[in-house]
Amino acid sequence: MNRRFPLAACLCTLLVPAAFSWALAADDPEPPGAPLGLPPIFWPDDNPYTPEKAELGKLLFFDNRLSSDRSVSCSSCHDPVKAFGDGAANSLGIGKQRGGRSAPTVINRAYSTLQFWDGRASTLEDQAKGPIANPVEMTVHKTADEAHRQVVSHLRGVPGYVERFKKVFGTGDFTIDHVVQAIATFERTVLSGNSPYDRYQAGDKKALTPAQARGMDVFFKKAACDSCHLGFNFTDGSYENIGIGMDRPKPDLGRYEVTHKESDRGAFKTPTLREIEHTGPYMHDGSLKTLEEVVEHYDKGGIKNPQLNQRIKPLHLTAQEKKDLVEFLKALSGEGWQQIMPPKEFPQ
Repeated sequence: MNRRFPLAACLCTLLVPAAFSWALAADDPEPPGAPLGLPPIFWPDDNPYTPEKAELGKLLFFDNRLSSDRSVSCSSCHDPVKAFGDGAANSLGIGKQRGGRSAPTVINRAYSTLQFWDGRASTLEDQAKGPIANPVEMTVHKTADEAHRQVVSHLRGVPGYVERFKKVFGTGDFTIDHVVQAIATFERTVLSGNSPYDRYQAGDKKALTPAQARGMDVFFKKAACDSCHLGFNFTDGSYENIGIGMDRPKPDLGRYEVTHKESDRGAFKTPTLREIEHTGPYMHDGSLKTLEEVVEHYDKGGIKNPQLNQRIKPLHLTAQEKKDLVEFLKALSGEGWQQIMPPKEFPQ
């Protein structure tokens, strides 16, 4: 049975009124339930959930030993204290090098299809391989194969990890694929739902403040934000040019660098708006510091360039409508990820 989450459901489901029961085979261990407003995670056939695998993935996610100089981990850019982002416009890697893009949150990445701002990874497993092999982020090696071999070699030298990999995968001769399967399993448990918006849609009409209720009306009607930010996860997973950075001498071309399609020039992934209150700064380059700045960007119609999405036009919002819209965005902050804390100790 293929348990991948169907994209069509992502696009058309605006609300799941209660946490779903998990569709699992009788012999499958039950994953943690999804918060109100989210459907269940459909786990890949080639990487099914087990609690032991999720725990191993959590250890690897927080362990600095995955980087060549032992200075950074996945959590360096995806810190639970900062809603699994890092609060920086450009993330910091080994040797205090700065990357070119802002680290997106891990929250609800289980519901995404392609990964990274430019969609160059097809799965969370593929995504996890990227930073490990990136010479700006986690390695001193020039090739992915060298970087991956080094990580596996380091982990095989830790008896505690060898024991855990044997328990999870049945072998101590694990590979980089086993490493990233564990990390991806943990990442699929990092969820956010049961927000004021979810409770409002489930029948609690007091869950939203008056300003948030007005802002919801602006979001879905006058501003039509849901033309891209739709569905239960408030994203259609598309790649759009909204003008960010396109007024610079050498702009980041985003999705174009992957597809080489002229229509993708300057296009970046439409992010989830879940927990958007806590995941600034915003946009792929972190150039907008506040939600108020984000609203102003859209209200003025983006930054003009030949590939600007045709839906990006001046909104002519009033000052009150802008304030209400920001308040509604805050109503998309929920629960499910806050209890995840770094391990107190690591395998030795």
